[in-house]
Amino acid sequence: MFRIKKLDIFILKSFGLLFTGTFFICLFIFMMQFLWKYVDEMVGKGLELHVLGQFFFYSALTLIPLSLPLAVLLASLITFGNFGERFELLAMKAAGISLIEIMRPLIVFVSLICCVSFYFQNVIGPTAQTKLWTLLISMRQKSPELDIPEGAFYDEIDGYNLYVKRKDQKTGMLYDMLIYNFEKGFENAQVIKCDSGRLEMTADKQHLYLHLYNGEQFENLKEQGMDDQNVPFRRETFEEKHAIIEFDSDFTMVDEGIMSNQSNSKNMQQLQADIDSMVVLTDSIGRRYYNEAKEANYRFERALKRDTTATAQARQPLDMDSVLRTMPLAKRQEVFKTIRNRMSNTKSNWSFRSVNITPSNASLRKFKTAWHEKLTLSLACLIFFFIGAPLGGIIRKGGLGMPVVVSVIIFIFYYIINNTGYKMARDGKWIIWMGMWTSTAILAPIGAFLTYKSNNDSVVLNLDTYIGFVKKFLGMRSERHISSKEVIIEDPDYTTMPQRLQQLTQDCTDYDSYRNLKRAPNYFQLWFMQAIDEKVEGINARMEAIIEELSNTRNRRILAHINKYPIISERAHVRPFKDNRLNALCGLVFPVGIFLYFRIWMFRIRLMKDLEDIKAVNSQIIEDIACMTAEEKSNNNKQI
Repeated sequence: MFRIKKLDIFILKSFGLLFTGTFFICLFIFMMQFLWKYVDEMVGKGLELHVLGQFFFYSALTLIPLSLPLAVLLASLITFGNFGERFELLAMKAAGISLIEIMRPLIVFVSLICCVSFYFQNVIGPTAQTKLWTLLISMRQKSPELDIPEGAFYDEIDGYNLYVKRKDQKTGMLYDMLIYNFEKGFENAQVIKCDSGRLEMTADKQHLYLHLYNGEQFENLKEQGMDDQNVPFRRETFEEKHAIIEFDSDFTMVDEGIMSNQSNSKNMQQLQADIDSMVVLTDSIGRRYYNEAKEANYRFERALKRDTTATAQARQPLDMDSVLRTMPLAKRQEVFKTIRNRMSNTKSNWSFRSVNITPSNASLRKFKTAWHEKLTLSLACLIFFFIGAPLGGIIRKGGLGMPVVVSVIIFIFYYIINNTGYKMARDGKWIIWMGMWTSTAILAPIGAFLTYKSNNDSVVLNLDTYIGFVKKFLGMRSERHISSKEVIIEDPDYTTMPQRLQQLTQDCTDYDSYRNLKRAPNYFQLWFMQAIDEKVEGINARMEAIIEELSNTRNRRILAHINKYPIISERAHVRPFKDNRLNALCGLVFPVGIFLYFRIWMFRIRLMKDLEDIKAVNSQIIEDIACMTAEEKSNNNKQI
């Protein structure tokens, strides 16, 4: 029977508080990005507070599904990072609780978050998108607030261009004004220059009331054509002049019906219905074009003629070359011209048809990507949790430092992959489902791998492990560092040691002469016939046993000599895998087989040098043991 434990409540409380905070942080970041993108639509238009409030509210609703995956990733990283840093995760595992059991309540919670994300995208999202884009279109259509700058032309009034050299902020007076009226066209512009003036908005906010003082007005007496050279104009001098200019500054909400055909304003059921309708439409158009092409332009039967003989009733193809050779030159040119014209007409016809059908295909792909996006974005919450939770347990760093950096890197990686797949699917370069599910197909195995490694306490992010693997692959070895021991329980057996060293030297000599390591190995035998080299394993085992015993010596010269023994890689000079099928596959794959072949040859040469070093060190140790034995005998004789 399932019941909530105190540990589950503790984990849920720790994750829930962090998730709430990270969610609002992520939502704020995405809203600032969205606001920066559309800030030009709001600045300088005198929008009322309730309009701006609606804009922020609807934009927040549309950005909630995008904020949830990043919030889950960041919260899971911080939560399990805190558990690891405070050794709480270690205590849970010491109590016999696996990582999957620790994550179990959060898996249920994040699954609910996935459902909430899907609900927002499928139910609330379409309505919020409709309201938001209707509001944005209305904001774009609203005229800007009247704020004429100094020393620059102001062209926000339709048909007019104003220049003001100086203005008085207290009285609202404008000085040294220059006004261009382009309502009758650029060639027939009306120009007004005056010393001062004032602009006022009418009570209905539909017009501007223009007061001008001490100026001149210039305008043509008739409209100027393109070929007119002398056009009479009128010059008027005035002390005071008044004019009314149309300027609608009211905010008018456009009809929401303009968003009825947009994919982001529909739920999955509506998207599927529209997709089915567009598929039927495009298929019918395609079939009609195919039938027309089959019946008209591409019927090869027209190029056939019926044989007039009684015995052959089948149609035979025309020999066009012989027909053309029998024609006169003028007739031949006429035929070529007719063919060229017909092909040109056919090309133009199909280009026109492609223009007709391309928008339908683009709309169909757009609706299909929107349908898949509602599922992939919801599932991203669960995938990010399976990435963030084990990664937090591996990193074991809480707070907002390392988790934020890691989460941002992972989210950027996801965003690049998801955006690439979306654009490829939208543009028709990839299959729709392949492009939209690419990010899920890549990140889901990563999450499963991290969860498996963290559950088994495997070393994943330990840099020394990867450095050691690279060194091993490249053949880089460390040196021995054996130092003298302060306490020695049992001394080496110096009486049998020279014999063992001589036997080791003889084994190295026999092996080198038997295998001929300097010679390049046979490629076929290497990949398909060679077995495990047990002799090298035996030589290495005997050498390590001698080193282990001689490490108890008090003689510093012997210690210095045993540090010269090489560290032998037992399998580097043979095939890389124990499975014969994998080795055969490496040999068949040309670049891989050649690379590993030369690598094995290099390690064979190194093994040959290692055997020579072993023999040299053995002889030196034998001499040291002989000297040490002689010294002990001389000391004993002196004492006697």
